[in-house]
Amino acid sequence: MQENANLTVLIVDPNQGMRASLQNMLNQAGITRVESAMNASTAIKQLARRGYDIILCEYDLGGAAGDGQDGQQLLEDLRHHRLITASTIFIMLTSEGVYDKVVSAAELTPTDYVLKPFTVEMLSTRIKRALERRSALLPVWQLAAAGKPREAIRACAGAASAHPRYALDFLRLKAELHVANGEAAEAGAIYRQVLAERPLGWAGLGLARTMLAQGAVEDARDTLAALVQANPRLMAAYDLLARCHEQLDAKDEAQKVLEEAVTISPHMVRRLRKLGEVALENGDAEAAEKSFKQVVSKARYSEFRNPEDHVNLVKAMVSRGDVAGAGGVIRDLERSLRGSANVDACKAYSNALLQEKMGNLGAAVAELTNAVSAARTSSGLSPAIKIGLAQACLEHRMDEQASNVMLSVMGDAGNQVTVDQAMNVFVRAGRPDLADGMGQQLRAQAQILLGVADEKRNMGDVRGAVQTLLEALHMAPGNLQVMVAVAGGILRQVNELGWDHALGEVAHEQIERLRAIDPGHPRLAALGDEFLQAKRKYGIST
Repeated sequence: MQENANLTVLIVDPNQGMRASLQNMLNQAGITRVESAMNASTAIKQLARRGYDIILCEYDLGGAAGDGQDGQQLLEDLRHHRLITASTIFIMLTSEGVYDKVVSAAELTPTDYVLKPFTVEMLSTRIKRALERRSALLPVWQLAAAGKPREAIRACAGAASAHPRYALDFLRLKAELHVANGEAAEAGAIYRQVLAERPLGWAGLGLARTMLAQGAVEDARDTLAALVQANPRLMAAYDLLARCHEQLDAKDEAQKVLEEAVTISPHMVRRLRKLGEVALENGDAEAAEKSFKQVVSKARYSEFRNPEDHVNLVKAMVSRGDVAGAGGVIRDLERSLRGSANVDACKAYSNALLQEKMGNLGAAVAELTNAVSAARTSSGLSPAIKIGLAQACLEHRMDEQASNVMLSVMGDAGNQVTVDQAMNVFVRAGRPDLADGMGQQLRAQAQILLGVADEKRNMGDVRGAVQTLLEALHMAPGNLQVMVAVAGGILRQVNELGWDHALGEVAHEQIERLRAIDPGHPRLAALGDEFLQAKRKYGIST
C-alpha cells in the first residue's frame, strides 16, 4: 500500500457520514491525502485551486431536496471547462435506485462506477485497476500536455508493446493525437484499422470526425446515421450527426436527431441547449421553450450558469405570445444572476423583447440602449446573442448601436463569424449602406492592428504579434497586405518557438489564397519556400 501514500483524493458527497466512511476506507487502502466537498459548487472551487489524482463523486449530490447539481452535471462542467485532465480518475458512486439512469447517460465516460453498498476491498480493486491503466497511459498524456504531439504519437507504439493489455487504448489515443495535430487522414487510417477487426463505436465515431475534418460532410453523415442505428446509446454520434445536418443546411433533420438523443439521454445540459438553439432557428418556439426551460432548471446550481439561456427562453415565450411567462423568466434572471455586464446585457435585451411584444416601443428602445451599453463592457457574450441584439437595434432604426455591436463581434478573432456573415446582417435588414460602412471601418481597424503587430514583434513578443495579426485577418480576410503579414508572422513564430499545427494551417491557407489572387506577388515565392523549410525543420510531412 506504500505506492498509494502520495495519491490525492477528493470526495464529493453531501452526506457527512458517507464522507467519513469513504475517508476511512481510503485510509485502510493506504491513501491518506484526502479532502472532501459537500456539493458540486464546493468541488469546483477546490478543483480550480488544485488538481487531484482521484475524485470519488456521489451521483445524487442534491440529496432528497434536489437542491444542487447531480454528479453527471458536475462531471459535464469539469470536462467542458477543463478543470480535470485526462489522467484524473473520476469514479461515480451510485445507489441501485439511480444506477440505470447513470449508466444510460454514461457518455461523459467517468473512469468507473461503484454501486452501493461496497466494501473496502471492492473500492480498492476499482482504484487499483484505474491506477494501472493511468500508469500505462500517463507518459503519453504528459508528452501531449507538454506540447509534444510528435513524441506522444511515437510513444504510443512503444507503450502498446510494453502494455499489450491497453493496446486499443493506445491506438485510440494515437488517433486522437493525430486529430489534435490536424492530421485527419492519419487518424482515419487508424480508425479504419480498428474497425476492420472490431466494430467499436468509438472508432466509428472517430472515423466520422476525420471525414468531417476533411470536408466529406455527406460521408460523415452517412457513417453516423449507420452508427447510431448500430449503437443507439453512443450519444456523441447524435451530436455530430446533427452538426452534419446543420452544415448541409438540413436544420429540421438536425432538430430531429437532437430530439432523439434527448429522449435517450435527457440530462446533458449542453445538448438541451443546442436543441433549443436549433429549434429557435427552425421557428419551433414550442420545442425551444421546452428545451430552454430544462436548461435553466438543470443549470440553476452550476457555477457556470449562462444568462443567455434566459434570453433564449424569453425569445421562445415571446414568440408564442406568453408575455406573463417571459416576465417571470426575466424576474428569475434578476434574482438569481447578478453582478456582471453579461447579466445586465441579457436582462436588458430580454426586457426589450418583452416590451416590444407588449407594444411599448419607447421602452423597448430604452432597454436596447441599455443592452448595447452593457454589451460594450461585457466579456464572453456569444456572437449569436450579439447578432440578435444588432438585429433588434436595426428593427428600431438604431443604426449606430447596431454597427457598434457588429464591430465588437468582428473584433473577436476567436469566434467563427465571417465578414460576409456580419455584412449579411445589414443586407437582410435592407441596409446595404451600413454594411459598406462597416466594411470600411473593419479595413481601417485592420491597418491599425498591422502597426500594433509590428510594435509587438519589435519588442520581441512574437506570439503576441501573431495573435494581433489574426485579429486583423478576421477583420479583413481578403486584404493582400494582411495575408502576407499573417503568413510571415506565423512562420517567424514557428521558427523561433516551434511548430504549431493550427497556425501552420493558417499560414498555408494564406499562402495558397495569395497564390490564387495574385500569382505574381513579390512575396509569394519566398513565403512558400519558408513554409516548406519550416516543415522540413520540424519533420512535418510535405
